Amino acid sequence: MSQFFVDNYLGPAFEFFGAAHSGALIFLFLLNLFLLRFKNASNATKSKIRWTLAVILLGNEIAWHVWNYAVGRWTIQAMLPLHLCSLLVWTGALMLVTKNYAIYEFMYFLGIGGAIQALITPDLGIYGFPHFRFFQTFISHGLIITSAIYMTVVEGFRPTWKSILRVAVWMNVYVVVIYFINTAIGSNYLMINYKPNTPSLLDLFPAWPLYVLYMEIIGIVTCLLLYLPFAIKDWRNKNQANKDSASRLESISK
Repeated sequence: MSQFFVDNYLGPAFEFFGAAHSGALIFLFLLNLFLLRFKNASNATKSKIRWTLAVILLGNEIAWHVWNYAVGRWTIQAMLPLHLCSLLVWTGALMLVTKNYAIYEFMYFLGIGGAIQALITPDLGIYGFPHFRFFQTFISHGLIITSAIYMTVVEGFRPTWKSILRVAVWMNVYVVVIYFINTAIGSNYLMINYKPNTPSLLDLFPAWPLYVLYMEIIGIVTCLLLYLPFAIKDWRNKNQANKDSASRLESISK
């Protein structure tokens, strides 16, 4: 336990898809399945669940900032809540408390898409299980996904085609703003000013600024894939409605 919060962690390093990584992913998957059972729960119960998720998200994020400050890592170049997942932790907590649909659109498309990648390839380095950073990373990104799924399945929210358009437009506006912030303070939020120094998916893409275009394409494809279940559902409902309408007309004609 003495190693739980230390900066120079001497325990086992993080292992991709090792026992701890796989176990964390399985736990988050089971958590989502468990929360789906509250679809028909009372409004009071649903409210308690939303508040609990919000408090955990915020408490975990605050602890992350406190830890970075304590070990001397907190800087405006790295710790402002400008990275997508960091921003969605704060706004996601607000969404859970207020049931804000506008935030939900971003949580569903950008939160699920970005957090899945962070869970599959977390940048943890030496901080394996059971270090604080291991838990913080999986709680933060895991609950971003859980919050979006919970609002969709339990609270009955759903995105539309216009949601994709709104998310795309405002995300591009945000990227431009962050680019100038990065230029001003020497940061690299959203990784749009240059590729990160550590190995990443961006290494497969051309140099700046072309890799930013590849990131945008991946983002659009991700949004379309996340919308696919709703598109299929709408298509089936439309076909069924057309069949029902045809059957009624046929009955009348007889």
